[in-house]
Amino acid sequence: MSIKLRLTAWYSGILAVMLLALSAAIYGFVYFNTYGDLKERLMRQAQQVGLKTDFDYTDGTLKQVLGGPAGQSLFAQLYIYDLDKLIPSQNMSEINLQFKVPAKADAAKQQGFSQANYGGNPFLIYQQAFDVGTSNGNYPAVLQVAVYTGEQLSLLNRLKNILLVGSFATLIAAFTFGLFLARKSMSPIGMVIEAANGIQTGNDLSSRIEYNGPPDEIGRLIETVNSMLGRMEGFYRELEDSYATQRRFVSDASHELRTPLTTIRGNIDLLQKVWEMDPDQSRMSEAEIRQLSIESVKDIADESKRMSRLVGDMLSLARADTGRTFDKEPVALEPLMTEVARRASFLPRQSEWSIGDLSQMNGKYIVGNKDYLQQMLFIFIDNAFKYTPSGEVTMDAVFYQNQVGIRIKDIGIGMDKDQVPHIFDRFYRADESRGMTEGIGLGLSIAKWIIDEHGGSVEVVTRQGEGTTFIIWLPLLFAPPLE
Repeated sequence: MSIKLRLTAWYSGILAVMLLALSAAIYGFVYFNTYGDLKERLMRQAQQVGLKTDFDYTDGTLKQVLGGPAGQSLFAQLYIYDLDKLIPSQNMSEINLQFKVPAKADAAKQQGFSQANYGGNPFLIYQQAFDVGTSNGNYPAVLQVAVYTGEQLSLLNRLKNILLVGSFATLIAAFTFGLFLARKSMSPIGMVIEAANGIQTGNDLSSRIEYNGPPDEIGRLIETVNSMLGRMEGFYRELEDSYATQRRFVSDASHELRTPLTTIRGNIDLLQKVWEMDPDQSRMSEAEIRQLSIESVKDIADESKRMSRLVGDMLSLARADTGRTFDKEPVALEPLMTEVARRASFLPRQSEWSIGDLSQMNGKYIVGNKDYLQQMLFIFIDNAFKYTPSGEVTMDAVFYQNQVGIRIKDIGIGMDKDQVPHIFDRFYRADESRGMTEGIGLGLSIAKWIIDEHGGSVEVVTRQGEGTTFIIWLPLLFAPPLE
C-alpha cells in the first residue's frame, strides 16, 4: 500500500470514528431531551391522580379524577384490584384502548417507565401502584399514564437516518478529497523518485528537482535532495578529475621513468658484452674498455640520481594528494632568506646571482615550516637558473598590506602567456624547453602545493624571450607598520 493511500485510510478511519462519536452524541442528546420531557409530564399527571384519593371510583371515568381533559396524546387508566374495576380516561374509552394490567403481586415491582405497542402504535407508559380511598375503605390499585410517542420515534428515526447518511457521505467525500490532496502533496516525492531513478540509470548529476510549493517538510526535503545532488555532482567531478589526473600522472611517470631505465639497461648490457668479450678477440684496447666502462657507470649514476629525484618528487605529491600537511610554527623571514640566498649561490648556474636588500625583513614572521619553505624557494631559484643561460637572476622582497612577496626574477628565455596556466601542472614543460634543460616537470607542482599549504599565492609575469618573474605572496604573522 502506498504512503498516500495509507495516509488517506488513516485520515478516513479517524474521521469515521469522530463522526460516529459525534452522531451518537447528537442522537443521544435529542433522545434524552425528548423522552425526558415526556417522562416529566407523565410523572406530573400521575402525581395529580394520586393526590385525588377522596373520590368515589365506583362510577365515572378517570377524566373526573384528572380534573379536566387528558389531551389527545395523553392516556390514563386506573385499575382497582379488589374491586376488579378498570377506570380509563375518556379518550381511551372513545378509541377502545386498554393497557395491559400487571398482577397484583407485581404491581409494586413494575413501578416506573416502560414502552409498549398497542394496535401498532407506540406508547411510553408510566406505572405507579398506590391505595385508593373510597367510602368503603382503601383498596390497592395501579395507575398507568401513557403518552403516544409515534411523532418522537419518527423524529428520532429521521435524525438517525440523516446522521448515518450524512456521515457516510461525508466519509466518502473526505476519502475522495483526502486521496486527491494526498496525491497532490506527495507528487513532489514522485519527482524525487524520478530524479533518483534518473541518476541511478545514468550519469547526469546536473539535474535538479523543480519545486514551487511552500517551504514545508516536502520543500525542505527537496531542498536537501537538491543540495545532496549538488554535492554528489561536485564529488563526481572531483573524482573524475582525480582519475584523469591519476591516469595522466601514471602515464607521465611511466614516460619519465622509461628514459632513465632504458639508459641504465643499455649501459648495463654494453658493459656485460664488453666484460664478457675475449681480450684476444676484442678490437678495443684495455684503456678504451676502461674509458667506456667509466662513461657507462657515470651515465648509470646520473640516471639513478634522476630517478631518485623523480621518486622523491612523486612521494611529495602523493602526500599532497592524500591531504597530509606538515607542522607549522612562526618563522623569521630574514634568517630564512639569508640562508636560502647563501646556499643558492652554490647551485650550478651560468647566470649571475643577485640579492636585494633583505634588512627590511628584520622582525617579520610568517607561520609555516622552514624546511618546506626553503624547498619551495630553491625550486623557483633552480628553475630560474636553468632557463637563464646568460644574464642575471635576482631575489628580493616586497610588502603589501599584511603580506610579504618574495620576488625571484630572471631575464632568461621566458614563456608565452598561453603556457602560464599550465606551468604548475604535473610533468608539464614548455615545448621550447623539452630536451634543452634537465627536469621532469614536477618542481613547480610541489612548490604550488607548499604555497597553498601556507595560505599563500603565486603571481607570474613573463614574456617570450624577456624572462620570467615569480612573486610568492605569504601572509605575515606580524604586519609591517603603516607608512
